[in-house]
Amino acid sequence: MTIKEEFVDEINVLKMFDLSSTQLGIKVHHDADNTVLEATQRLYNKGLISQKDGGYLTSLGRDAAVHAKDLLTILSTA
Repeated sequence: MTIKEEFVDEINVLKMFDLSSTQLGIKVHHDADNTVLEATQRLYNKGLISQKDGGYLTSLGRDAAVHAKDLLTILSTA
């Protein structure tokens, strides 16, 4: 199974969130790279973030971000 580039872009947006608090969000500005804008919109459409331009992680989004962080940590260790 190949990982679609869209999924990689979405994971990169999820990585932007600080998981130390549920009250920390992000704002993706209209002049951001198109891949970031599109990934953010898809995450919003999937119900993982609260706003189409970022906002906060939903409960499901937080779970996804934690799993993404864990996977990246596992893959980056020697």
